[in-house]
Amino acid sequence: MSETFAARAAALDAADELGDLRKLFTLDDTVYLDGNSLGALPRHVPARMQEVLTREWGELRIRSWDESGWWTAPERIGDRIAPLVGAAAGQIVVGDSTSVNVFKAVVAASRLAPEGRDEILVDATTFPTDGYIAESAARMTGHRLVPVAPADVPGAVGPRTAVVLLNHVDFRTGRLHDLPGLTAAVHAAGGLAVWDLCHSAGALPVGLDAHGVDLAVGCTYKYLNGGPGSPAYLYVAERHQAAFDSPLPGWTSHADPFAMAPGYAPADGSVRGRVGTPDILSMLALEAALDVWDGVPVEAVRAKSLALTDFFLECVGAYVPEGVVVSVTPGAHGERGSQVSLRCVDAAVAEPAMRALIARGVVGDLRRPDVLRFGFTPLYVGFADVERAARVLGEVVSGPLGGA
Repeated sequence: MSETFAARAAALDAADELGDLRKLFTLDDTVYLDGNSLGALPRHVPARMQEVLTREWGELRIRSWDESGWWTAPERIGDRIAPLVGAAAGQIVVGDSTSVNVFKAVVAASRLAPEGRDEILVDATTFPTDGYIAESAARMTGHRLVPVAPADVPGAVGPRTAVVLLNHVDFRTGRLHDLPGLTAAVHAAGGLAVWDLCHSAGALPVGLDAHGVDLAVGCTYKYLNGGPGSPAYLYVAERHQAAFDSPLPGWTSHADPFAMAPGYAPADGSVRGRVGTPDILSMLALEAALDVWDGVPVEAVRAKSLALTDFFLECVGAYVPEGVVVSVTPGAHGERGSQVSLRCVDAAVAEPAMRALIARGVVGDLRRPDVLRFGFTPLYVGFADVERAARVLGEVVSGPLGGA
């Protein structure tokens, strides 16, 4: 059986139009299926950072804010991310963390909402920080927070809805939520839609402009491979930019930042999303990392992602004994992100199984108490990786597991 799947994997890799992109990354013999937590290092980034450190910082020093383009990096890099999420230029600014940008987006959206609306709906299955931030934003704005499952949003929105904060892909299960349909439902009720793209940007088409999203946030260290702690981004649709009222009006978003005026006057455009001094080292590492996307259509990435996850699920079904794991990731393509989450029927198996997988060179991660999570980054994951991961998983759960 393994020879059959290995042969199929080899054939799929030989036909893979994105296969050559793997050589752009620093990889070893490990099967790395945790790019949905931290993407792999593009090979050319260290040389670029050496140039930033030795010349731009070491030699030019303060002059680099102008001569090396440091000052305009947040908008310039935002424009490079824009095509990956279906946005026109001038609507994305890079900087701060995802959490900070969620706060900006939710509070600003509540200020943009029509008068008299006092409810913020939040994805009840959301990544914890989004929920924490939404709760804090609700307290600060005097709004009522309403947790709701994404599928229930159309029936939950109404005349009191100001903002709805949703995740595009569920971080635990890999379920892809209906961004076009849910955004339309929010708008039909008169509210604003804010989307968290952390687990979708760089893995599948998003279509922010095409689907009328109001505001969106996302990180850059997962499928965009920007490096640990690389800055996040904030999308503000052009139609909202003139009225966008940031709850964090820092000096770099001032219309004339170096005037050091006591009164705040916001700049035009996406610059309004800035707060403090840009984190230049991590920002320029991200900018260099984005080079791997040159000429890569997101649609091709999505097609490979679905093929990889289909093949993984098929291999798991063949290699893993029946009744040991159950996929909690939807089988339907339209409902699946770029990961597969397997729930261990015996929860005690999960942690030792993941430890054993990592020890044998297959890196995924554990979502306690019982979910083994595997992320598939199409730019560098191949079908042979998928076959090996499923085969090793089958071997691991069929043998003795310490701690199980």
